[in-house]
Amino acid sequence: MPGPVPESPVTHHHTAAEDTAPGGVRRRSVLATTAGVAAAAAFLDGAPARAQGATGADPGPDSVQLTWLEGAPAESPGSTWGVPWGPGRFPGDQAFQLTGDDGAAVPVQTWPLAYWPDGSLKWTGHAVGPAARQESFTLTAGEPAAPAFAVSVSDTKRHVDVDTGVITVRLPKSGTDLIEYVKRGSRTIAKDGQLVNITQKEAPDPETGSVSRDRYVSEVDDVEVEQTGPVRAVVKVTGTHRRTKGRGKSWLPFTVRLYFYAGGESFRMVHTFVYDSDGEDAFIAGLGVRFKVALTDELYDRHIRFVGEGHGQLTEAVRGITGLRRDPGQAVRDAQIAGQALPDPATWDQRVTTRLHWIPAWGDYSLAQLNSEGFAIRKRTKAGHGWVPVDQGRRASGFAYLGGPSGGFGFGMKDFWQRHPTGLDIRDAHTDEATVTVWMWSPEAQPMDTRFYHDGLGQDTYPEQLDALEITYEDYEPGFGTPNGVARTTELQFWAVEATPTAERLGAMADAVRAQPQVIAPTEHMSAAGAFGGLFGPVDRSHPVKAEVEDTLDFLFEHYRTEQDQRHWYGFWDFGDFMHSKDVDRRIWRYDIGGYAWDNSEISPDQWFWMHYLHTNRADVFRFAEALTRKTSEVNCYHTGDWAGLGTRHGVQHWGDSSKQVRVSNANYRRYFYYLTADERTGDLLRSLASSEETALVLDTGRKIRAEDDPWNPDRNAVGIGFGTSWAALAAAWLTEWERRGPDWEFCRDKVLGTMETIAAQPNGFAQGSADYDLDTGRYAIEAEPVTERSNLSNSFGRIEICAELIQQVDMPAFEADWLKYSRFYTATRAEQEAEYGGRFGDLFLYSYTRANAFVYARTGDESQARLAWDRFRGAKDAPDYSPLETETVTGTLNTVEWWPNGGTNDMAQWGLAAIQILHLVGEFAPDE
Repeated sequence: MPGPVPESPVTHHHTAAEDTAPGGVRRRSVLATTAGVAAAAAFLDGAPARAQGATGADPGPDSVQLTWLEGAPAESPGSTWGVPWGPGRFPGDQAFQLTGDDGAAVPVQTWPLAYWPDGSLKWTGHAVGPAARQESFTLTAGEPAAPAFAVSVSDTKRHVDVDTGVITVRLPKSGTDLIEYVKRGSRTIAKDGQLVNITQKEAPDPETGSVSRDRYVSEVDDVEVEQTGPVRAVVKVTGTHRRTKGRGKSWLPFTVRLYFYAGGESFRMVHTFVYDSDGEDAFIAGLGVRFKVALTDELYDRHIRFVGEGHGQLTEAVRGITGLRRDPGQAVRDAQIAGQALPDPATWDQRVTTRLHWIPAWGDYSLAQLNSEGFAIRKRTKAGHGWVPVDQGRRASGFAYLGGPSGGFGFGMKDFWQRHPTGLDIRDAHTDEATVTVWMWSPEAQPMDTRFYHDGLGQDTYPEQLDALEITYEDYEPGFGTPNGVARTTELQFWAVEATPTAERLGAMADAVRAQPQVIAPTEHMSAAGAFGGLFGPVDRSHPVKAEVEDTLDFLFEHYRTEQDQRHWYGFWDFGDFMHSKDVDRRIWRYDIGGYAWDNSEISPDQWFWMHYLHTNRADVFRFAEALTRKTSEVNCYHTGDWAGLGTRHGVQHWGDSSKQVRVSNANYRRYFYYLTADERTGDLLRSLASSEETALVLDTGRKIRAEDDPWNPDRNAVGIGFGTSWAALAAAWLTEWERRGPDWEFCRDKVLGTMETIAAQPNGFAQGSADYDLDTGRYAIEAEPVTERSNLSNSFGRIEICAELIQQVDMPAFEADWLKYSRFYTATRAEQEAEYGGRFGDLFLYSYTRANAFVYARTGDESQARLAWDRFRGAKDAPDYSPLETETVTGTLNTVEWWPNGGTNDMAQWGLAAIQILHLVGEFAPDE
């Protein structure tokens, strides 16, 4: 059985120079002519009318049966999701109605997420409130039912007020508070909601002792109402953190979105901050969200709740009356444990009542999850006194509650233990005003250290850096391993309840924190509507070979999920990602070897896992892909500065490699999550990528291999951008922005159509590899001479998938013809390639690129391409052999692990994408054995 396919730095080299032709800006090129521009204009005039013809398909279903990802939730703060529709099915202003499985109308809010070129709806966003917890729903065209209590928004000069019908929340437009108060009726449950940050200048070192720390709080710059109801309201707050004492810098710009649902007693917060430091002299020692909670109940009626693993709970009161030397009575003790108001003290055993003042009041509680394998809870009476250990556990839910019979505040953070070091704090619960904090970085941990991990090792010149690449596969360059501009997004949920919830409900609330309840459409609808190019279908084990492929797909997913847990791929910056390659000698992944460590979206695993979810509708796959998108779209990419819009190649640190490219910030990888969930933060990221080609004027990606007689000249506003990994990412960003804005959005529409036309017009079409791109016109120059590119990676970063969607979206026969021709010949013999193109293509991942042959069959009906797809997918010389699908238990390593020596992320991701698409597009041609 062969081992994993090796990755050769010689044949598979993709550093900062990748996707730029060695010749740089070619003098023999000529920019598109006036006649070409006129032809494009003529095409634009006719495009909408031909949009449906571009798909060649029925407009798809006119209704959809919806379910919950993890089953109907016991506690739902509200849910938002996306649904695709075929071209021409519904006009852009179509209203929708929702009915439950009982036939009753369910209030729903709808808005467009994307349009087809004819203006019809391509994707719609929908929201339901907390009361919608039926097992399933049917979504059809029609007028929606109105909620009993519509969420309303009042936008004034000084503040924004939101009323869900149950709670009212005020959001100031300036100052340090994001939230001035949260009221339930006339009672203020919580107030002064703000962001907090603790920072130190000294490098983290457990032996340095006490260090000076600065404290920062949020400073609101802008408040924008994005949605006003009636079912869902969204408010965006932006600002920075400013120092609380003395004069000093403001830093850590943030974006916080607050979500409110009709009839809801909770609100959701999606918090994003940008790390605007090089990490050398500013170390985050604490990062959190803080509220003050009003308390009026007696100390024995003030309840503390922490939900640990599962639904296990710490059930305490500020002043406990259980376990005392004198017994107040069974009914009294039962009430305190249940979180109910205690009976009148006059009914207690008076030996307790007269001595209540001797029972300590425990005002402070702290839960710290400093790693993925353990949390600890401690408490104290008040500041200045010693902490008492309470208990420990493994993986806390990230949810806590403080309150009593007259009302209380629940607070929690998603992916709490996975994103360690985290914490939940309660302070001063023995007073009339307690403080609660959700720590996204716990101050009980060592401060965050984002400095580069080595001193450069003498790699001062490009030749030295290229030579080092040959041994560690790391593309190093001084000053490029900086975290300045990366980001992280965290999801939180807060409740203002009328009384302490039951233990059962607290467990359900913790589940809602762990995984926001998600409504989903089934695979069958998504495929029939042509979502994401229609390249997937439902699981099919009707044939032995299909069953074998399905089993392998499942095994590979389980392999990554198992590895994530047994390798502890968790932590604030790390959770969601995985490693690139295995070290078969150490029986580990190569976490410490240059470009073989963190994967950073290399060779499209993001797409693979989302496609696997679309194929299976499995909840565990969705959550795995969700965490991956949250991490790779934020941590791997730059959001401010000259490199904004670029991502960092795989490496020991997520931002460490000097190769900064759009293939990593790739919109192909983010579109799935955005359209399935209508997530506004991901929408922001996609929008920011719509102009990311402009970074080509700031950073020369070919700088390390550029010839001296071919200087980089960005002043021309025309730069070499390859048709492979770069164009695929850019085209996905342009398409997404075009379809989100509507068919008349010229800025991105013209770049999509202009590059499609000018790629097809090249002497060798896609095989030409690259050309000069004019940032003013959004078009490629037409090369004078044919060239045949040999990149192994051109199809590996979403190009096959985005071309399928472009052909579905746009009726441009020349583009489709060239793409189908290129797809036929990429997996053809070298002799056939030479005869057609005058050169041959790369020869890695050929087994995977046969999914493009399957697409050729789907568009042309050429059965030879269907059979070729199966033959090369299973029998190409580089096709991985994953048998046997069995692990072995390995001891003697740091932890006992289940070890599987096969595969690396590159080949597994590409194999997985091919498997799903071939099963769907040419499944009926599966071979007998």
